[in-house]
Amino acid sequence: MQVIADLHIHSKYSRAVSPQMTIPFIWEWAKRKGITLMTTGDWTHPLWIREIKQNLEETGMGLLKIKDQSSKIKDEWGENIKANSIDPLFLLTTEISSIYSQGGRLRRIHNLIWSPSIATADQINKELLSRGANLSSDGRPIVGLTSIQIAELVLSIDPSCLIVPCHIWTPWFSLYGSESGFDSIDECFGSYAKYIYAVETGLSSDPAMNWRIKELDSRSIVSSSDAHSGPKLGREATVFELAELSYKAICEAIINRGESVNANKIAYTIEFHPEEGKYHWTGHRNCGIKQTPEETKKKGVVCPVCGKKLTIGVMHRVEQLAKRSEEELKLSVVNKQLSEGKNSIKITESSTQPSRPPYVMLVPLQEILSEALGGMPTGQVVQNEYKKLTDGFGGEFEVLLNIDINKIKNISGERVGEAIEKVRNNDMTVDPGYDGVFGKVKIWKAVDKEEKKDTKEQMSLF
Repeated sequence: MQVIADLHIHSKYSRAVSPQMTIPFIWEWAKRKGITLMTTGDWTHPLWIREIKQNLEETGMGLLKIKDQSSKIKDEWGENIKANSIDPLFLLTTEISSIYSQGGRLRRIHNLIWSPSIATADQINKELLSRGANLSSDGRPIVGLTSIQIAELVLSIDPSCLIVPCHIWTPWFSLYGSESGFDSIDECFGSYAKYIYAVETGLSSDPAMNWRIKELDSRSIVSSSDAHSGPKLGREATVFELAELSYKAICEAIINRGESVNANKIAYTIEFHPEEGKYHWTGHRNCGIKQTPEETKKKGVVCPVCGKKLTIGVMHRVEQLAKRSEEELKLSVVNKQLSEGKNSIKITESSTQPSRPPYVMLVPLQEILSEALGGMPTGQVVQNEYKKLTDGFGGEFEVLLNIDINKIKNISGERVGEAIEKVRNNDMTVDPGYDGVFGKVKIWKAVDKEEKKDTKEQMSLF
């Protein structure tokens, strides 16, 4: 079976997260997106783990299900969920922020912990509290423990747990971060580096950028949304091919680097365009300065306007650590069916990394509709069209990946169909993000006001 998984999100108990991010709300949005497996997120927080226990029950396979799936859960449109037949399951993952000194430098590292059971999560929480962690402060707690100490603590309690360094290139809070990270996994995790089986790309990098790092050759590359609100779920995801939907099968797929073991493997990942990530290029947002890696090599890392240090972008940091060039990867973008009987779509793969799962570049449907129809992604016109498409075709991923474009045009008009087709074909541009500023997707170079008016009038006929 093929499973779309989003295994990094946050609850309402984390900073800068929507207060709507409750278990039922997350379940509703996962269903509308077409996500089979969600993460609970934030199980270190005492109030959130209590809500997990109240709303979910263990399946006996290392996963959890919502307690009463037959209950009439209403979505934010005030209607019963009918987008598809998926009843999403949950996997226990949480993010921990470690801030500590090592090697004469301040380190800020974010790691995901995957747990196979609530009992294991409770034990880890108890041990973190005994070591002085303030778990009530935030859904993503800040602790003074090193990455080595975190790995020792977690794996001594349950060796079946996984530790996954998350958004590994973010300048301020990650494994390879230019401002507070390390140059290698060994440097960060010491003797526990051999237990780091996967890393998460983050929004500002894609798998190909990570394939250039030789120490990642023996590790899986996974992608997740790091969502702080329902609409952001699934903006990145990992798609597994599994013999059964269980914690053990997912771990097997990851530990064996996507290669088929007992029919469990990573089939492909769904990627945000890395240029859209808010740290892709080097820059200084206060002064409106951003630079390509080539420009940074020539001009340096001092802001030419204010004289302060620029925030080193992910692309430049990759260039610093890469042991192979992008040309050496021999990347190709080809049309392939992602699963039997489905629409073909452009995927990116490498002929020199044949065991690596390929990846698909997508733009969230609400962003596509916003550019096609005008207005904000949260605007009523976009929301109405989003609901119509996801209800009509079984979820957002079905619309983005599989549904025939002509069927989409019949429902939502020529311009919406054309926009989705352009995204599938990577026929678009992104103005790169930098220093905390998200990049901007441009499906069309310019949008004529009269053309948008005509499009809305045509839509009223459907």
